[in-house]
Amino acid sequence: MNLAARDSTFRPAYLAKLNAEQCLAVEHGDGKVAGPLLVIAGAGSGKTSTLAHRVAHLIVRGADPRRILLMTFSRRAASELAKRVERIAGEVLGRDASVITDALTWAGTFHGIGARLLRDYALEIGLDPAFAIHD
Repeated sequence: MNLAARDSTFRPAYLAKLNAEQCLAVEHGDGKVAGPLLVIAGAGSGKTSTLAHRVAHLIVRGADPRRILLMTFSRRAASELAKRVERIAGEVLGRDASVITDALTWAGTFHGIGARLLRDYALEIGLDPAFAIHD
């Protein structure tokens, strides 16, 4: 897919700090059904910022935050992403954005979300919901 073909004449103010490629990733699929988008970039290139802006953009455009799955590897990164989404969406929506991030019920680490799903469906798959995970 050639992201460069996307019209970039209008950008919301909250995207002003992003470069052209980041904006294309954030706005991927606007106005149409789009397939998945994979962002591959080196360290310090702005992947976290792009992802936070993408989630905030989806919420600003009306997506239900309870239907967004936001996963990362560490608790610290998950917390940082939620804070960034809250800040960005709060700037745009002009209301207490903590309500938004509280609704991001599927934000967390891969392990945390996996454990939650296993607990939620434990009985259906033959597990004890009180199972323990040993690190």
